[in-house]
Amino acid sequence: MKDATLVSRALAGGQRAKAAEEELYRRYRPAVSRLACSFSELDADEAEDVVQEAFVRAFRALASLKDRERFAAWLFTIARNRARSYLTSRSTHIKAAEDASRQSQLLEDHVPAASHVLEKEAELRAVREVIDGLREGPEKETVRLFYLEGTLSAREIAMRMGVGKSAVTMRLERFRAKVKAQLFERLTG
Repeated sequence: MKDATLVSRALAGGQRAKAAEEELYRRYRPAVSRLACSFSELDADEAEDVVQEAFVRAFRALASLKDRERFAAWLFTIARNRARSYLTSRSTHIKAAEDASRQSQLLEDHVPAASHVLEKEAELRAVREVIDGLREGPEKETVRLFYLEGTLSAREIAMRMGVGKSAVTMRLERFRAKVKAQLFERLTG
């Protein structure tokens, strides 16, 4: 069956749509996986995340595909863009972690040490305030599940939210950087 026919069925809705999406996934998953793995900077989990995210994005945006015969090329473009975004996000994440580490070191060097209990209380208050200040969305839900419920691992949160584990890890790292920055600001300001 041609891609254009499968795309049309996927757009039509119903049980045939699900079967059409499954066939497109079965047909192109190996090639999309090879494409993701060609980005040597991605580890195996990250490459798998790219594959899953590419298909999710493609199926959500299927109505925007103008030439249904070109589904494969369109899907590969989405996968390439997801891989590049992953690498860009990772470098941004690494820079934020380095900045947070430098700020933390400055804090340790310039602020007299408070009692351990007071530090923990201040951190907990800051964490809750930062969580309260987040916009509703995936980042806030991830942080809430990890820190406030506290019983789920990053992988379990990823499975619950339908995203890759590395996406959850990046969200948590961004959140930690926000908390550190806020603590630094409070203690030095």
